[in-house]
Amino acid sequence: MCAIFGLIDYGKTFNSRQREQILRVISVECEERGIDATGYAFNENGKLKIVKKPVPAHELWIRLNNESNVILGHTRMTTQGDQKFNYNNHPFYGKAGETNFALAHNGIIYNDEILRKELNLPVTKIETDSYIAVQMLEKFGELSEKSLAEMAEKISGSFVFTLLNEQNNSYFVRGNNPLALYKFKAGFYIYASTEAILESTLKGLGLAKYPHEKIETDCGDILKIDKDGNLSRSTFDISESDCYPVRSFDWSKLYNGESQEIWHLKNFANTIGIDSEDIDILLDCGYDPDEIAELIYEPGAFQEAVYMAMECCYGDAFR
Repeated sequence: MCAIFGLIDYGKTFNSRQREQILRVISVECEERGIDATGYAFNENGKLKIVKKPVPAHELWIRLNNESNVILGHTRMTTQGDQKFNYNNHPFYGKAGETNFALAHNGIIYNDEILRKELNLPVTKIETDSYIAVQMLEKFGELSEKSLAEMAEKISGSFVFTLLNEQNNSYFVRGNNPLALYKFKAGFYIYASTEAILESTLKGLGLAKYPHEKIETDCGDILKIDKDGNLSRSTFDISESDCYPVRSFDWSKLYNGESQEIWHLKNFANTIGIDSEDIDILLDCGYDPDEIAELIYEPGAFQEAVYMAMECCYGDAFR
């Protein structure tokens, strides 16, 4: 569980110090979804710059100049790829054709190794599952709604991707993970992974009282917000995506003797102190991986589910 957040100040409403304060408040709010690493991407002197460190958000302070008015941010909970090696942290740098871009991801990708083999993508020292999205866009040779749709349609897992290029165009690719995006009449957008984080941020900054609207999004949406604040929308095909509650997974594709989906689920669970055997108990008793992934974020509910599953499935042997 990670968090995406950012500011698109297309109207140049704020000065650099005010933008820094907005980012500081929202990034600290995002710590509830990850404290292993923090990162930012923005343009400075006409070039894309990425600043990231394996520290909680409150320990990373960025300095912006007045032209850096569009900022993409990410806080990380490590699921794959040690955060101590900074190249595993978000945002990631990429180049698709002649376009330099930064990408951040909230979610878990199950089929990254499969895609790397199918598309003949190079092996890289970056271990994070999210990086497959960068490699795919580089392979496609362009950053566009078309290439983003092709990328999203091939990925199995949960995701919201945010991207920023050197022209200050922002992109959002929404799978089945949440996204909260508000537009203010004063000339800026602000976004985060959840409405709760965004509302708390706006309240803390005193911005909630100013006129704004919620930009509705759904699974399958691709949004582009250009440097002037113009929003355009397209979609990708969700018929084979994890947008649906139940999806048939190809169990013939195995990783270390298990499906990619189950392997990543157990790997993530282990990083937050959950035993793989508890995952097996829930699977044996009929839970699907998506249901288990949701339970992992609620420790009390997870343990109760394991207890009930053992009682129902193993009966007297459990008692």
